[in-house]
Amino acid sequence: MPRRVDHDERRRQITDACRRVVARDGLEAATFQAVAGEAGVSVRLVQYYFGHKRGLLVATHRAVIEGSAGRFGGGLPEGGGEPPPRAVLSAVLAALLPLDDARRADAVVLAAFHAAALTNEAIEPEELRGAPRALVDLVAAQVLRARGGEPDDRRERAARTDAEVVLASAAGLTQGMLAGHLTGDVALAVVDRLLDHVVGMPGGVSGTS
Repeated sequence: MPRRVDHDERRRQITDACRRVVARDGLEAATFQAVAGEAGVSVRLVQYYFGHKRGLLVATHRAVIEGSAGRFGGGLPEGGGEPPPRAVLSAVLAALLPLDDARRADAVVLAAFHAAALTNEAIEPEELRGAPRALVDLVAAQVLRARGGEPDDRRERAARTDAEVVLASAAGLTQGMLAGHLTGDVALAVVDRLLDHVVGMPGGVSGTS
């Protein structure tokens, strides 16, 4: 009896191959032929699952984002209940920084996508904005939790502004690490100092409300 095809697994196989091609050779190298060869499948199969190059690239970008999101929980303390906001933010930022080979490859791929969105008609900027918006929502929610009190418009606006500051800082640290200007230890120290200002120091000193 023929083995049933797991279509989700096959799509992951192809997007993983596309990630490797982009990380190694750049976005322009991610042709159907190159990705099919990397994945060990036929060009026709890549076309079957993704239709056109834009479909493949958008699916690959989504896979990278989902991979990063899947790492968020790795740095959280074990135990029951909801983790403290600062612990959540530390875990999120550590998942985004290129602290190991997998995260470095993902950071290179995301940088290639962001650059292409500015210049390449194959990528529409709007197609890449969902994940950054979701990250801002996540960080802002944790900032509000850390500051306590009843949320109102002013506090929510302040939290979103600080969330943008946190994520912009993480993006800058990532670029510095990729370029070799910063070590992981320095980047994590900067993250700790930033969180001191945004959500308060460990042990309970409140951040700016």
